[in-house]
Amino acid sequence: MQKPASNSILNMKKYFCFLSILVLLVSCTADTTTFNNTAFQALKDNDFWRAEVYGVRKETNGVFIVEASLGYEQINFQLPELSEKAFILGVNNDTKAIYKNTSEEEESEFETGAGRGNGEITITEYNKEENTISGTFRFTAFNIATDAAKQEMHITEGVFYKIPLETRNEISVN
Repeated sequence: MQKPASNSILNMKKYFCFLSILVLLVSCTADTTTFNNTAFQALKDNDFWRAEVYGVRKETNGVFIVEASLGYEQINFQLPELSEKAFILGVNNDTKAIYKNTSEEEESEFETGAGRGNGEITITEYNKEENTISGTFRFTAFNIATDAAKQEMHITEGVFYKIPLETRNEISVN
């Protein structure tokens, strides 16, 4: 009678081992989580920068202004239209990128424009139903004060995601 008991114990150990391996394999599958949070972020002279407040508004002259700020710092884009395409900076004054710091200790303004600076703003998605834009950007802008110690600002690896087009000049707070 000892053999059947030991066989059933052996069988139970096999089932337990099999179940343990199965649970381990199932729990090791990759979970992919998708976040749909709006965002505006970049590297500012190789330091991570993420806006707390951002939005898009249409001026009375038809120009679109993309605004993002973090405390005293602001990054703004001026775009002639909202369409899924690349806007080249440094070519004309219709498309511009501006970085401002309004704190008294570090007050400065850097911008691109006709023959000034370079870079690109790409709108990868303009969702007309949700009234949002998404895309990427990078630019080198020059200080408007020609006698300032720091003459260039480099913004790289910029991303904006589902930034809302505001209808009443309100800016979204994240």
